[in-house]
Amino acid sequence: MSRLYLLPVFLLAFSTHIVLSQEKTDGSLQDNALASSQQFEYRLLATSKTSTMQKEMGEAGEAGFRFVGVMGGDTAFGGSEVVVVMSKDRENQNQGHYQYKLLATSKTSTMQKELQQAGDEGFEYRDQTVFQTKFGGQEVVIILERDRNKPSSHYEYKLLATKKTSTMQKELSEAGDTGFEFVGLTVGKTRFGGVELVSILRKQVVR
Repeated sequence: MSRLYLLPVFLLAFSTHIVLSQEKTDGSLQDNALASSQQFEYRLLATSKTSTMQKEMGEAGEAGFRFVGVMGGDTAFGGSEVVVVMSKDRENQNQGHYQYKLLATSKTSTMQKELQQAGDEGFEYRDQTVFQTKFGGQEVVIILERDRNKPSSHYEYKLLATKKTSTMQKELSEAGDTGFEFVGLTVGKTRFGGVELVSILRKQVVR
């Protein structure tokens, strides 16, 4: 007798599960359809001069493009270049207008100073690479970004450069203890240090 009473309850619960599962599936299909309908436009920039790259990135940023990747190296026709890829969502009408600052030097003390100046102006670290510039030799190149449409965040930056991984471990730990967050690392040849590990860390400053 009890089984007869439980059967309708079981069928109701099973039917509810099917409906909920179907709704979840329909929602996932809608999300997938939305994702698959997205279209991205890309702009590839390549030059051996960091000043030219900063200008071209600024122009692309004003057109709604945003930095997504960088690599320094030899290209087939341009020789040693820094290559940047920028993208924008064609359907998004509320994209930011981005400003960019490129810092390039083989002197870590100069880089620390310029990096902090950019941080005080509200620029945020995005990426870094190493490449052979036309006039500066092999340099560390850092890309920073600021969205003109949003309030700027301000950061205190710390640059660590050393030949020894054990020293870098120690300095990273000390910086982490004081609230600095690791954001990037390159291995490159600096003017005075030779081949060095170069790490960038930051800590947000409340103003």
